[in-house]
Amino acid sequence: MPEEQKSGSTTQKAINKIGYLFHLEGKWEELEPDKRQELRLEKSKPLAEEFFDWMDGLRALPESPLGKAVTYAQNQKKWLMNVYLDGRCELSNNRIENSVRPFAVGRKNWLFCNTVKGAKASAMVYSIIETAKANELKPFEYLEFLFESLPNSTFSAIDSLLPWGDAVPDYCRMPKEGGKQKCQEKAG
Repeated sequence: MPEEQKSGSTTQKAINKIGYLFHLEGKWEELEPDKRQELRLEKSKPLAEEFFDWMDGLRALPESPLGKAVTYAQNQKKWLMNVYLDGRCELSNNRIENSVRPFAVGRKNWLFCNTVKGAKASAMVYSIIETAKANELKPFEYLEFLFESLPNSTFSAIDSLLPWGDAVPDYCRMPKEGGKQKCQEKAG
C-alpha cells in the first residue's frame, strides 16, 4: 500500500491513538504509582474511552482483518481498562510475556517432568527464579543462598529469605548503577 494511503487508513489511525497512550506512559514511567494513577485518570483514560467509542463507530466487515481486530479489541475492553484501576499496573503485558517465553520455548526440554511431583518441583524452581529476576536478584546466587539457608531456618524466619527480605545478602543483588547498561553494551 502506498505511504499516502497508509497514513490516512483506519489501521494507521488506530496505531497512532494507541501509540499516544504508550507515549504518555513513557513520560510517567519514573513517577510514583499514585501520581501515575492520577495522570492516567486525568489524561490517558479519556483518550482510551474515546478510542473505544471510535472503534464502536467503525463499520468494518466482521470477517475482514480490520473487523476481527475491532471485535478482538472490543471484547478485551473490560480487561484493557484495568490499567486505570492502579498506578502500579502496566499498559502492556510485555514484561509477563517475556518472562514466560523461555518456558514456552523450552517445553520439549522438560519431557523428564513426567510425574506430578517433577512438574511441581520444576514450577517451584521456575517461580523462584522469575521472582528473583523481577526483584533484581541474580537467580543463581539467590538459589545458592536459599539452598544454604533454608535447611537451618525456622518457619518464622522464612519471610526474611524472600527476595525482598532483609536476610538476602548483597552479593545476590544486581548492581544498582549501570548493571543493565553494562549487559547491553556487552551484547551489542
